[in-house]
Amino acid sequence: MIGLLPGALRGIAAVGAHCDDLAIGAGGTLLTLCAAHPGLRVEALVLSGGGTEREDEEREALASLCPGADLRVTVGKMPDGRLPAHWDEAKRAVEDLRAAISPDLILAPHPGDAHQDHRGLAELVPTAFRDHLVLGYEIAKWDGDLGRPNAYQPLVPAVAEAKAALLWEHYPSQRRRSWFDREAFLGLARIRGIECQARYAEAFYLRKLTLDLAGG
Repeated sequence: MIGLLPGALRGIAAVGAHCDDLAIGAGGTLLTLCAAHPGLRVEALVLSGGGTEREDEEREALASLCPGADLRVTVGKMPDGRLPAHWDEAKRAVEDLRAAISPDLILAPHPGDAHQDHRGLAELVPTAFRDHLVLGYEIAKWDGDLGRPNAYQPLVPAVAEAKAALLWEHYPSQRRRSWFDREAFLGLARIRGIECQARYAEAFYLRKLTLDLAGG
C-alpha cells in the first residue's frame, strides 16, 4: 500500500449524527491518533442525544477513546432520524464548530451513507470546512450500504480489541440491538484490514486531497 504521511497534528474535529457514530466509525483511529499525539485537541460534535442517557454514554466513551487528549464534547438535542427537517439547526451547529476550531483533520460520516442523518451531516461538513482534510467513516447497518472506501487506518490488534470492548462497555443502551456486538466490530475491521494488508483497519472515504509532492 502507498501511504501519505501528514504533518504535525495539533487538532481534529470529530462529528457524528448520533451518540456512538464516532466510536463505531472511527474509534480505533481516535485511539491511535491520541496515543501518537499526546495533548491533541479533539473537538467533538454530536447532533442528537443531548439531555438523555445517551449523552452520558457518549461523553464517557469519547473520554476513553481519546486518552490524554484535550477533549471537548458538544451533544445537541436534534431528534434521531429527523436531520432533514432540522437542517438550519444542524447547519448552525456545524458552523459553530468551525468557529471553535481550525482542525488539521476532520472525521465525519461519508456522503454515501444510506441513513439520512449521516448523509445529511456529511453534506453539511464541507460547506463549513472548505479547506480541510475530511475522512468519511463508515457504519455497518441494516441498509447494506458498505462500499469501496479509498483510505485506511491500520489498527494493531490491541487497538481493534480495545475499541470493541469500549463500545460494549460504554453503550449499554445499544446492547439489545442485533448488530451491536464484538463480532460485527472486529469482522468489519478484519475485512478492511485485508484490503490494506493489515490485520485490522478502519476505512474512510476521501473526497478531496491536496498534494505537495515537492515538499514546499
